[in-house]
Amino acid sequence: MAQTKVKSGLIDASFGTDWVNTIQTSNFTAVAGKGYFVNTTSGGITITLPAGTVGNEVVIQDYAGTFATNNATITANGSEKIQGGTNDKIISTNNATVTLIYQDATKGWTADNLAAAAVPLTVNFLNVAGAGGGGFASGGGGGAGGLRTSWTGGSGGGGSSESALSLTTATDYTLTVGGGGAGSSSSTSKGTSGSDSIFSTITSTGGGGGATRNSGYYNGLAGGSGGGSAGDGSGGTGGAGTTNQGYAGGTSSYNNAGASGGGGASAAGSGNVNPGFIGGDGGAGLAVAITGSSVSYAGGGGGGSQANYSRSSGGAGGGGAGGVGTSTGGDNGTANTGGGGGGDGNGDVSGGNGGSGVVILRYTNSYTLSEPGGSGLTISHAIDGSDRVTTVTAGTGTVQFN
Repeated sequence: MAQTKVKSGLIDASFGTDWVNTIQTSNFTAVAGKGYFVNTTSGGITITLPAGTVGNEVVIQDYAGTFATNNATITANGSEKIQGGTNDKIISTNNATVTLIYQDATKGWTADNLAAAAVPLTVNFLNVAGAGGGGFASGGGGGAGGLRTSWTGGSGGGGSSESALSLTTATDYTLTVGGGGAGSSSSTSKGTSGSDSIFSTITSTGGGGGATRNSGYYNGLAGGSGGGSAGDGSGGTGGAGTTNQGYAGGTSSYNNAGASGGGGASAAGSGNVNPGFIGGDGGAGLAVAITGSSVSYAGGGGGGSQANYSRSSGGAGGGGAGGVGTSTGGDNGTANTGGGGGGDGNGDVSGGNGGSGVVILRYTNSYTLSEPGGSGLTISHAIDGSDRVTTVTAGTGTVQFN
């Protein structure tokens, strides 16, 4: 019961603290005017404060002298404040006695020995691999780099958005931005597949190279998204995409020399267009707004067309257009989109190079990212609302959050 005292002949029952007899060993919600003995021997405990009225008090006592090892975390009721802010606080001093007093809506609950609680390090990511290069001589379009993301809207290949990563401060995490594969300029080689992009436990697969019109080279290569097949009467098949990263390259249906487009993050590459001389378009990429603006990534490269016919289009998200005839090769995929290179036309030029990938990380701006290993990565930072957005456009290295 509360202590009492006599004042001017009357009993003042509001004097002192009403201590709760039960020792608190798990999370609880405090009541104004109460005192609590809190035992964190078995682990940290979260104490939710009540809605406050000016002058209200809540007292917390470290029962077992273990607050330094297992903190008591103080969290506000709804949108109310602690020490003028909305973040949680901790008590981390052994044997501490903490008296929280509610001042007003501006300052909320205050005390003289609260520390800032660590803000959880949750990192959202967009991880796009390097794309495949286009094939030679009615060459297939290069497949887009595999796309994985935790951001709203889903990953490539029709996959759901993945879970954000829960990471640890002052810990090294590997990061690599995948390069684009080279387009083919030879009848005895396909476009080169792109390289993987890696962040922590997340690996996106490089896009598959586009096929070349020559015996043994008709099929597109598998990858994050698959490369398109070559254009020829003997035909070929598009390379497979990777589950939850991208779609397959196109397979030509008509027995003429237009090639197929490479697969993209949100659609397969198209086969050649009737009557078969026009290359198929690259598969569309995927729009992701992790930076705060919607940007498309990982479009497939267009397939090569024969002379006097239209050029195919690269998929939205950086895919290069296909070449046409003997004078126009495939266009390069756009750097840092994972867009596939366009396939060559009739020959004599080359397939386009695949676009390089990108790694974008989004996390609360309570933290900063550094590169303790040196200058192996090309990094830029921006602020969007209360978050920091880090974009890595090239290199291999390690990063950590602090």
